[in-house]
Amino acid sequence: MLAMLHTLAVAGSTREIWWLHTTRSAAEHAFAGEAHRLLGTLRHSHEHVYYTAPDATTGTAPGVHQGRLDRDTLAALGLPSTSVVYLCGPDRFMVAMREALAALGVPDDRVHTELFGALPALTPGIADTAHPRPHPPPGETGTGPRVTFVRSGLTVPYDDRCGSILEFAETCDVPTRWSCRTGVCHTCQTPALTGSVRYRPDPLEPPPSGTVLICCSRPDTDLTLDL
Repeated sequence: MLAMLHTLAVAGSTREIWWLHTTRSAAEHAFAGEAHRLLGTLRHSHEHVYYTAPDATTGTAPGVHQGRLDRDTLAALGLPSTSVVYLCGPDRFMVAMREALAALGVPDDRVHTELFGALPALTPGIADTAHPRPHPPPGETGTGPRVTFVRSGLTVPYDDRCGSILEFAETCDVPTRWSCRTGVCHTCQTPALTGSVRYRPDPLEPPPSGTVLICCSRPDTDLTLDL
């Protein structure tokens, strides 16, 4: 989505552009400044942001709201039914948005989607069960570096009582993929968007640059993972 916005800004597009974004709070609002700056260069742009956390502060910025992006909020915005819509988000969010857009008269063939969410968990030998939403670990808050699980929408301090990032993710019910838990198979290889880790034990073969093996590593610094 951001790449599309850059393209429109470079071209000096005069199209009517609606940029709708929802997340828990300003602290978890990815690329907020960049998107706002680009939209400011487009004369016919509309920017609306919805923070869903009950204690989220919206400040005085125009177009920033507390609440959820749903059928009622879309109707209140007056989104044109002739819009070509691009949706990016978790599966359930996109299903809900498709239904809301259809109710507002936007034809289904004008709605395009891209899934952004956690991959299904891969946990050999463990029976599949219902998966709760990712959440901070129970008990006392950790004192380690902050770990952000981007796809799961969760940022929490690392708890040093956990032997690895994988174990920490499981404590938070973040969907993970693993097979060996000793750095051998690379099934748990995960893109690290920012930050660094230390390994224990050292993997037999280091992962490619920009990725980490979460089964045998701990965060060395604040860490952002594509999980």
